[in-house]
Amino acid sequence: MPARTPLGDMNLNLLRTFCAIAEEKSITRAAKRLSLSQPSVTVALQRLEEQLGCQLVFRDSRRFGLTLRGEKVYQECAEIFRCVDRISDLTEDRNAEEFGELRLQTLSTLNSTLIDETIRLYHQRYPSITWLVDVQNSQDTVRRITQEKAGLGICLLTKPIITLDCKLLFREEFVVFCGAEHPLYGQAEVTVRDLAREPFIAFECATEGFGLEPMIMLREGLGLGNRISGSSRSLEEVRRMISLGLGIGLLPLMSVAEEVEKGRLWPLRITDQPLGADVFLVSNPLTPFTPPERRFVELLDELRVLYPDMI
Repeated sequence: MPARTPLGDMNLNLLRTFCAIAEEKSITRAAKRLSLSQPSVTVALQRLEEQLGCQLVFRDSRRFGLTLRGEKVYQECAEIFRCVDRISDLTEDRNAEEFGELRLQTLSTLNSTLIDETIRLYHQRYPSITWLVDVQNSQDTVRRITQEKAGLGICLLTKPIITLDCKLLFREEFVVFCGAEHPLYGQAEVTVRDLAREPFIAFECATEGFGLEPMIMLREGLGLGNRISGSSRSLEEVRRMISLGLGIGLLPLMSVAEEVEKGRLWPLRITDQPLGADVFLVSNPLTPFTPPERRFVELLDELRVLYPDMI
């Protein structure tokens, strides 16, 4: 008996032909299915039997069937080609072949279903893209984008910046809060005059000169914060100082909803004075988008068209 062919050198075409023979239970029908001549299929079967060193098929003028070894070989071959088909299905999604990095400048603790859904769908479509998310205040993000050190940023602005592309995403509501031990805790409505005398907790980046963070714009517009009793660059630390009674302060409502629900913070609604700032996607018109950045912007636009009320 001739030496067996090493399995690594096995001809897949011979195995595929054998699978067709086994499934059609006929060399003639297998030849038709494979668009081959009957002699070619017969020769392929003979070559495979020689390489494996065993008979795979009983065949004479009256019957046709697989031998016991032939049945076992067929089961293994069928599994091989199912795996091949699965590999083919996996590689049909050409988006999975795309690589690169997407760097995004964003705000600390930004709560947005729109942004979350964009990131989730983006990863589904482009799973090989690596995300690099930098947390910056809006002033730093605008400066980096202006200097072409960053491509995309999510910023809170009171109005668009004329030298940059500013795409309005949604409006974020701000509220003046106090802690549970503050004298104003529990009041349904207050006036600006009630708040003007209160010590104020501020974001540090919004206490030193002109800044782009809307908190300073909103605070100064209301005439609040004449006496700063605490400040921090961290939203979490500002929230902590307010809840512990060091003073009142402005916070984005969605970012502290859980603290309000637990009673640690109380929203001081100013009579007829809704507060808010707009969230923009900011980029530099002089800096071309990288392919990952362009796809992010396109997906964000797609979701805004489908769900115009999503924030």
